[in-house]
Amino acid sequence: MELYPFKFEPIYKERIWGGKRLETQFGKDLGGKDAIGESWELSAVEENVSVVSNGSLAGNDLQELIEIYMGDLVGEKVFEKFGTEFPLLIKLIDANDDLSIQVHPNDKVAKERHNAYGKTEMWVALDDSENPRLISGFNQDTNQDTFLKMLNDNTVTQLFNYEKVRKGDVFFVPAGRIHAICSGNLVAEIQQTSDITYRIYDYDRKDANGNGRELHLDLSLDVIDYSKVKDPKTTYELVENTPVELVSCNYFTTNRLVLNKPIGRDYYSFDSFVIFMCIEGNCEICYAGKSKETMKKGDTVLIPASLNSIELRPISSEVDLIEVYIK
Repeated sequence: MELYPFKFEPIYKERIWGGKRLETQFGKDLGGKDAIGESWELSAVEENVSVVSNGSLAGNDLQELIEIYMGDLVGEKVFEKFGTEFPLLIKLIDANDDLSIQVHPNDKVAKERHNAYGKTEMWVALDDSENPRLISGFNQDTNQDTFLKMLNDNTVTQLFNYEKVRKGDVFFVPAGRIHAICSGNLVAEIQQTSDITYRIYDYDRKDANGNGRELHLDLSLDVIDYSKVKDPKTTYELVENTPVELVSCNYFTTNRLVLNKPIGRDYYSFDSFVIFMCIEGNCEICYAGKSKETMKKGDTVLIPASLNSIELRPISSEVDLIEVYIK
């Protein structure tokens, strides 16, 4: 069977800090729930594996696709490195309240402790709201003793580096950097396939049953980077109808494409799957001659590695896409 651009059923996650903007902004059907914090758009996390929603392979999950199509789906080099494990997790996040202060382990620590991959991630801000901000790293060099003292004194927020956020801002968050998305933010998150989070501080919040959420301070202390953060916000300039690189690291490369006319994309040299997140407008993905798939705002689409030449044709006057692959 010839492969085609895949869409998947979103996996919605209720969170104490979640809201409804994934419905109002992206047309997601949240089933009447008011506190959906995350839509896992593309996931191979255990017990959260994405299921195809379109085409002849609808109903099959991502794991099954990789087991059957291997390098044709993910790319030969990607398959050689990761086998049947899909290496990325793609999310939309609606922060109606502040997320906890957290940190993620790197690959080495995650392997030793959890037999899993670490978590390096990035965010793209998708909306403007009133005075949104986020936390990325420390605003000064510090150390474990000072951090613990200020945590116990409830003054630890004085150490955090707060960044103002506007639509289109990009933040790279390597493993080891403390961070938090604060209230008012709507973001796309691209990360390693990992659900390992060490929660450090949660504002003494209680859930509906009056219980505080679990913290992981003991696990986090030796993975935190205590140095002052440098350049947490990525600088880039958009060029219409041209892919503009946002982040490139060992785990993923991301571009942003703003289109007002059809463009071709040749992926022959990539040897990788490609993911599109449509954050504004709608367009057609044309492939294999006359075949096409429509992509609208809020959609995430996986382009198999075997489709190494496509054309993107805007339907709306302008289309804004995030393009993700492994270099």
